[in-house]
Amino acid sequence: MTSKKTYTRPDTVLAVAGRDPANNFGIVNPPVYHASTILSPTMEKFENRVPFEGFGYGRNGTPTQKALEDAVAAIEGAHRSIAVQSGLAAVTGAIVGFLKTGDHMLLTDNAYGPARRFANTTLKNFGVETTFFDPMIGKDIEKLIQPNTKVVYLEAPGSQTFEVQDVDAIATVAKKHGATVMIDNTWATPLYFKPFDHGCDLSIHAGTKYIVGHSDAMMGIIGCATRQMFETAKTACQSFGFHAAPDDCYLALRGLRTMAVRLRHHEKSGVEIAHWLKGRPEVDKVLHPALPDCPGHDNWKRQFKGSSGLFSFTLRDGYSRNALAAMLDGMDIFGMGASWGGYESLMIPAHPDNYRTAVPWPKNKQILRVHIGLEDVEDLKTDLAEGFDRLNRAHNA
Repeated sequence: MTSKKTYTRPDTVLAVAGRDPANNFGIVNPPVYHASTILSPTMEKFENRVPFEGFGYGRNGTPTQKALEDAVAAIEGAHRSIAVQSGLAAVTGAIVGFLKTGDHMLLTDNAYGPARRFANTTLKNFGVETTFFDPMIGKDIEKLIQPNTKVVYLEAPGSQTFEVQDVDAIATVAKKHGATVMIDNTWATPLYFKPFDHGCDLSIHAGTKYIVGHSDAMMGIIGCATRQMFETAKTACQSFGFHAAPDDCYLALRGLRTMAVRLRHHEKSGVEIAHWLKGRPEVDKVLHPALPDCPGHDNWKRQFKGSSGLFSFTLRDGYSRNALAAMLDGMDIFGMGASWGGYESLMIPAHPDNYRTAVPWPKNKQILRVHIGLEDVEDLKTDLAEGFDRLNRAHNA
């Protein structure tokens, strides 16, 4: 049956939102609708289709896509959300709707690499200027606001280096100057951070990560605070042909139902591994927002409800590339892969020194980014300990 009540407790919202068994022959999960052509019964209805409502053409949405969008909007508190084909499509689709030639964007220096690349290439080619800012700038971002600043783009915590911005302070300044505030909320998910409660206008997710949760589908989600924001972002996405495939929407919906349960495990194991790493002699610093010495920890503690399984740590100086390869190449449980958010643990070498500009990263500080999956934490510690043994052997050889 379809729930007749509106629920607010997250676990229940994840279980019931976006479902309509009564209109799907009693089927619990929304079926997969494959569609290009969608017929209208009369000429009047065909000619009077309402933009952004109902279903008029497959690229603009199907009941499967709408079910996912409704469910994510419900858990995040958005007016509506938009499902697109990847996290990067969500980033670019959101941005282009709110910028034009001659405009200026402020973009956090620790943003997702492809977001930076989009700003430095495509946007630049179309006459949009981007200024990268110190993630820890807080209210002082006002010094960077220009008369033509139209977008302030955040990511908290930031990719690879995990500084947590003061979203409240930055959003307050941005709104005072009429700028649209966007945030990449992939790391925290709608469960652990509520962007619209902190002054953001759009929330961007690589749904590929924790929403899908099983490393088997690409997905992007744009959550919009108001109808105006939704219509602007949706128009941009439609203009570029951005569209989430129905099978991927089905997989994202299936993953969404268990996200709360999975995330609690990711968080618990992630914090335990982070503390364990702090005790290793090979480790210089652990960059996990829940640890007091992580930049922006106080911001995280005040603004966030929890943490996920993704964080980084730096090695002490002196380890060679060959020693690092000896460690990583021999990992048994931890795989090397560019994504994260699935059930499997991952570890990759990260290189923020190749792109940071507002606050350059020291070139001799090797970062390893880890995603703690759903495996037993003691087995993960063993795999890491054996990796450190290989690192040390190669270093001392």
